[in-house]
Amino acid sequence: MESKRVETVSARVDAAAAVSSTDSVEDELELSAVRHRPEGLEQLEAQTRFSRKELQILYRGFKNECPSGVVNEDTFKDIYAQFFPQGDASTYAHFLFNAFDTDHNGSVSFEDFVMGLSILLRGTVQEKLIWAFNLYDINKDGYITKEEMLDIMKAIYDMMGKCTYPVLKEETPRQHVEVFFQKMDKNKDGVVTIDEFIDCCQNDENIMRSMHLFENVL
Repeated sequence: MESKRVETVSARVDAAAAVSSTDSVEDELELSAVRHRPEGLEQLEAQTRFSRKELQILYRGFKNECPSGVVNEDTFKDIYAQFFPQGDASTYAHFLFNAFDTDHNGSVSFEDFVMGLSILLRGTVQEKLIWAFNLYDINKDGYITKEEMLDIMKAIYDMMGKCTYPVLKEETPRQHVEVFFQKMDKNKDGVVTIDEFIDCCQNDENIMRSMHLFENVL
């Protein structure tokens, strides 16, 4: 379900980019009209794996949802909740918002959005794992604790709601975390470093799939 939505986002960007646009000048003017002016398209094109046309398309969609040019956490949660009406996505959306909010100023700009999206859709495995580590590292101290991993896993199960089959037991997230953490924390110091995280995920497809590293981020 999640991976299909990621593919849908990517497909829409690719398909729309193939359509000839006549309002690129209008887009450029509107970039300077919003309260928060994004970086120029040329700079974003250099910093991401999106073409200029794709960035224009993404900007129009972002602008429709966030006319001011930035999105706060409440708005982000409202938008994200639309994808998961069967569950409670608020906690996971909170963690996801913090991962996109790279400068930790309480808002996600268009630059924040496309930089993250570029990694998630077209980044290397290494780049995606680094991004995922940042998501799981809730307090941003450079380590993942068992409690942080459990918080993220619980949020994912809450978000998926009753659509999971078979219905998951309440203790399931903790059981999964115990297994994952034991494999990742190789030196048994109670925390997972980014090197341990990446090494374990790259060598254990079951962990990468079970943790929903790529499928659930969008």
